[in-house]
Amino acid sequence: MTPQEPSLHPLMRKPGADNARVMNEELFFDLVYVFLVTQISHGLLHHLTVLGGVQTLILWFAAWLGWQYTGWVTNWFDPRVPALRGVLFLTMALALICGAAAPEAFGERGLVFALCYVTMQVGRSAFIVFNLPASHPLAPNYRRILGWGVIAGGFWIAGGLAPPEARVPLWAAGVICEYLSPMFGFWLPGLGRSYTSDWTISGKHIVERCQLFVIVALGETIMASGLSLAESKQWSWIEFGGFGASFLCTLAMWWLYFETSSEEAEHAISSSSDPGRMGAYFHYLHVVLIAGIIVTAVAMNMLLENPIEDAKGAPALVMTLGPAVYLLASTAYRWVATRRLAVSQLIGVLLLLAVGFVGQDLALWKLAFCETTLFLIISVLCSGKIKPSGPAL
Repeated sequence: MTPQEPSLHPLMRKPGADNARVMNEELFFDLVYVFLVTQISHGLLHHLTVLGGVQTLILWFAAWLGWQYTGWVTNWFDPRVPALRGVLFLTMALALICGAAAPEAFGERGLVFALCYVTMQVGRSAFIVFNLPASHPLAPNYRRILGWGVIAGGFWIAGGLAPPEARVPLWAAGVICEYLSPMFGFWLPGLGRSYTSDWTISGKHIVERCQLFVIVALGETIMASGLSLAESKQWSWIEFGGFGASFLCTLAMWWLYFETSSEEAEHAISSSSDPGRMGAYFHYLHVVLIAGIIVTAVAMNMLLENPIEDAKGAPALVMTLGPAVYLLASTAYRWVATRRLAVSQLIGVLLLLAVGFVGQDLALWKLAFCETTLFLIISVLCSGKIKPSGPAL
């Protein structure tokens, strides 16, 4: 098989810069995740305990896996092809049901969530396997992905059938299967393993897809600010102060992320000797970064619902942990993309944690003001173009 032959398959994207761009079908697909991210964040808001945090983490990891694997499919295959477009639309419907079931996923709707999630993950890979000839370079990779999807699916369905108390370990095992298997090249007996060096990906497409999802996630904090203000019975300077803190915190997160330009991020992937591995790094970093946004959205909901409440315990924790996790992941993302370590951001993480620890006796709006002010200072300090100084990983 010649190197050019794979691109001639009807499902594949054709060579050329225009075909590396994000298509309208993918933008449409992301609409589902506006709802799904909102459902997950609201689930954490109403179950702000250690167990609730673990359950939310499992659901978020699953949601990200559904989006991530779809993103890799549309990086290689053209979503404008009618058959693949149909798969995307069916995946949207299944993801929408997962979002609707998410608040009761660890209750009476666990099996519905599990069945929709497994159908989405296994069905997508099965479609690729059955449509690619066995000789296609990507076919062995997708056979292995399908195998691990079936293994993980067994844990998910078992968890859906099990009592709620047994669901966490079973679903956690399913998530671990799908997150760890790429690290070992999806190795399976008789099928061997895949190598990231064999994955020819478009850095432009991967970066743009991740950026769009960050915008979707930041939209949740914007919605939290607007809806909470709209539902407030009495507008006072405290409510407007909480709204201002929430909006400025969202602005700071946007600023920090997009200060690492798309050109720099694309360069990190395209110039790498192993673009596939770099693309995997980007996705693993973003699952943590966006988790920080989700936790921050929960904190802003709490702030706007009751700004004068004492920031003790769980409220102070989410108010601090969300921005700190986001800032730490943003630091790692910038380092991967530019090979420069933003020391001020690392110092900012420590300062955010310190402020959260010391400020537990403050009212929520006061703690939010302190955290947001610090966040904005870090954003300003990290502003300006950062150019890569060395070879990409």
